[in-house]
Parts: sequence; structure tokens; C-alpha cells
Amino acid sequence: MKLERINYRDLNAKAQEMYNFHKVAAVLADYGYTSIWLSNDWNGADFIAVHIDGVSDIKVQLKGGPSFAKKYRAKKLYICFMSEGNVYLYPHDEILNQVEQVISDKKWQEKGTYFQTKLTSRFSQILEPYKIEGNT
Repeated sequence: MKLERINYRDLNAKAQEMYNFHKVAAVLADYGYTSIWLSNDWNGADFIAVHIDGVSDIKVQLKGGPSFAKKYRAKKLYICFMSEGNVYLYPHDEILNQVEQVISDKKWQEKGTYFQTKLTSRFSQILEPYKIEGNT
């Protein structure tokens, strides 16, 4: 059997999501986590990461960049995305409390969502403590 690399951009949205999950799960495995994909979002989570210590389990929403949603509040949810070979994994509510004034635009006010497709320098500084260097 000969394996051939795929082009990420050729994948459909669901296949890209699965690809991203496996890349993130591989990085988290280096830190003692086993990641379990959920077939349906559960309390906002796409997957659960279970730590070998038996205590540090987290619910994770996988995104394409920094993201916030009012519907995620008070769910003890982490947001995860990849940028330039690194994984970012941050507590949604904690970071939202820091940036809500900054993201208070029309879409946030009307729909309760905020999303960036690229990591801006402002968010890069805020999320630096939540960057996990990996081989994504």
C-alpha cells in the first residue's frame, strides 16, 4: 500500500473538522489527554479531552480561530483552534470576560457570536498563555 498526502483545502467542511480534531488530539496526547469525539455537540462541546490524572477532563469546542458565543457561557467550555502549527486551548468564559468590550460589535450584539478567521496580534497576545506548541 502506498500512502499519499492529501490537500487539506480539497476536503469538505466535515472532513476538515475531523482532520483538525485528529491533529489537535495528537498534540493533546503529548500532554496526557485522550480525546473522544462526540457525534453531537454536548453542552457546546465537539469533543471531550480526558487526562490521565483522572481529574482534568475538559469539554472542547473546535473552531477555526478565536471564537466566542453567548450560548457557551457558564458551560465550563474550552475553545480550541490551530494557527501556524500551534494549538490554542483557552477557557471560553475567562477570555470572554477579558475581551467582551473589544468584541462588542453589531454581530455580537444581535447574534451573540464573534469569530476571527485569523489570529490577530491583539488576540495573539491575550491567548499566548494558552498556546500549545505542537507538530500540527
